[in-house]
Amino acid sequence: MAAAHHNLFHLWRRRGGSTTTSAVVGLVFLVSSAVVLLTLTSRSPEPAVSSTDPVLVDLTLVHNAKEKGALCLDGTLPGYHFLKGFGSGADSWLIHLEGGGWCSNLESCGARKHTELGSSNHMEKQVQFIGILSNLPSQNPDFYNWNKVKVRYCDGASFSGDVETTEQKGSTFYFRGQRIWEAIMDDLMVKGLASAKRALLTGCSAGGLATYIHCDDFKAFVPKADTVKCMADGGFFLDIKDVSGRKSMHDFYSDVVQLQDVGKRFPDCISKMDATKCFFAEEIIKKIRTPLFILNPAYDAWQVQHVVTPDVSDPSLSWKSCRLDIKKCDSNQIGVLQGMRAALLDGIRGVTKKKDWGFFVNSCFIHCQSLKDYLWHSPDSPRINNKTIAESVGDWYFDRREVKEIDCSYPCNPTCVNDGS
Repeated sequence: MAAAHHNLFHLWRRRGGSTTTSAVVGLVFLVSSAVVLLTLTSRSPEPAVSSTDPVLVDLTLVHNAKEKGALCLDGTLPGYHFLKGFGSGADSWLIHLEGGGWCSNLESCGARKHTELGSSNHMEKQVQFIGILSNLPSQNPDFYNWNKVKVRYCDGASFSGDVETTEQKGSTFYFRGQRIWEAIMDDLMVKGLASAKRALLTGCSAGGLATYIHCDDFKAFVPKADTVKCMADGGFFLDIKDVSGRKSMHDFYSDVVQLQDVGKRFPDCISKMDATKCFFAEEIIKKIRTPLFILNPAYDAWQVQHVVTPDVSDPSLSWKSCRLDIKKCDSNQIGVLQGMRAALLDGIRGVTKKKDWGFFVNSCFIHCQSLKDYLWHSPDSPRINNKTIAESVGDWYFDRREVKEIDCSYPCNPTCVNDGS
């Protein structure tokens, strides 16, 4: 695949944080932050739940990560944001893995080294906690008072690469996502995760894929907890052909897997099939033993734009309007997107038989849905059977009811927010 096509995929509009990054040439992110030299620890007091303003949470750098070789792409320390739980949630933990695409070659990974997606030097000192990270019961009814952690993403391979060599064609790169995951979890264990009674691992987009990858690992970290589950948001990327007949996503993932030696993360899988296939959620979920919830729109906007209709597949620009706004798709294009929905439903078919698992597949043209208040839980949130996403995930986590929700096909759901983000 051409380098220009590769670059399409690592350019990513991040959702659910305090900043938005735009997909532009050279991966220019409008971020401003000071170089962080010392470990910053969150000492947030018990939040005042009467306020409607999102709480700002400090960045914590993992002080002993260097000795473990657990470093961001540029060699800086990895980090996370930690908001301490209170009241009935004091012994419950929610860990969120940040998303932000992937890099598939040295050029694109080199670009990320100059952004918050590859260097803690460029990470915000504080971020807002909203959506599933919110500390407000009106916005996050089941998890508002839990210990909550946002793990920053700076390795470019969904926290799964591990390459010992750092010199790559005259430049230095640290492909150490697996070690970052382990170092941050070790750090959190000391801060109270080891004594958790309830725990939930979640993540959005590339972080959603990381949630699938590390779900069983997470449970191993908290073996004494009464309830440990995982919820992957927008991480079920499809191994399907684009509109030109190419398997663009498969080819792109192949480069990521080879560059960061991701295959060794899946020893059983790679003994049976191509390592690239093992990086897709459809294969990963077959081995997961921990209860898991799949949150995915049937018409994932990012996948419509970059998996089904990447720029290289549409030289005539016939998909230009449709790929940005599903309401502008003609009947033939809608037919293609219905095929995408069918592929997703086929991919999760085995989950229907797993009693402790759940899913929420709505018919919205959207990407990650757990990190925005208006999508997660608000009067205007998308619903299936009159339940918001937050209510559905909470019902599943606390075993209040079985949650296996599949929406009718587009455009049947009037509660959908179709903003293409």
